[in-house]
Amino acid sequence: MLQSSFIKQQAATLGFDAVGIAKVTPLPERRLSLESWLAQGCNGEMTYMENNVEKRENPALLVENAQSVVVTLMNYYTDNRQSDGSPRIARYAYGKDYHAVIKNKLQQLKHFVGGRCFVDSAPVFEKEWARRAGLGWIGKNNLFISKTFGSFVLIGVIVTPEAFDSYDEPFDKVLCGSCKRCIDACPTEALSPYMLDARKCIAYDTIEKRQSSAINNLNGNIFGCDRCQEVCPCNADLKTHSHPEFQITPEVVHLSKQDWKDMNEEKFHRLFDSTPLERTGLQHLQENLSKL
Repeated sequence: MLQSSFIKQQAATLGFDAVGIAKVTPLPERRLSLESWLAQGCNGEMTYMENNVEKRENPALLVENAQSVVVTLMNYYTDNRQSDGSPRIARYAYGKDYHAVIKNKLQQLKHFVGGRCFVDSAPVFEKEWARRAGLGWIGKNNLFISKTFGSFVLIGVIVTPEAFDSYDEPFDKVLCGSCKRCIDACPTEALSPYMLDARKCIAYDTIEKRQSSAINNLNGNIFGCDRCQEVCPCNADLKTHSHPEFQITPEVVHLSKQDWKDMNEEKFHRLFDSTPLERTGLQHLQENLSKL
């Protein structure tokens, strides 16, 4: 049996900002919620969300004899901003691809716990596990909200067959209350309480969507959208992250709309190699310019 205090200490040493540990249990209520969301077509072209639903419900189908879920958070909030008028990039994409950054740290942490590492690219209910690990709650904007770092956090998960000497209490409060600033501020009315319709979402439209778009005004966003986070009271007075991997480079800060129009593949790869923008590609991002 592993000591939870030891694993949390190791996670902090690796640079994780928070860590919690939950006991594995099936999540039938989350599966029902997902299936309802899918039935309404809210996933748009993200057909991969329809796959492996049973594995999302039960982590024991991902890792044999799974006993525990170790959940890590990394803060990516920064006061740094792009220049006024620059096509906006969501803050999570200011620096290197978080999948690789977090996966590398999780692999080092896995040395102590075994199991498998997951970073937003596998059938895992990451936000629900973060809640069950006592790290925060799922907000009306459908984002995970940390007790300490607000919603500007990235989640990493290790599902392990190891048991721990103690587990964190689930965070059973929802501190959004009657606030609906995120819903009111969404430029495309993609949000309703605890529900996101990806087909109306600027983040989905600028990153994932490949077919013709129904959104005619991207509200100045070329990649992603932080609007529902910017208005959230839980994100007031946050501390800037301490992770150099997530820092935006000065050249990207000042990119104008014309700079994006004139950009070639060579410059794009120089600026955005190993970042979240790389997968979306220059062509799609330049297509977004016409709707800013």
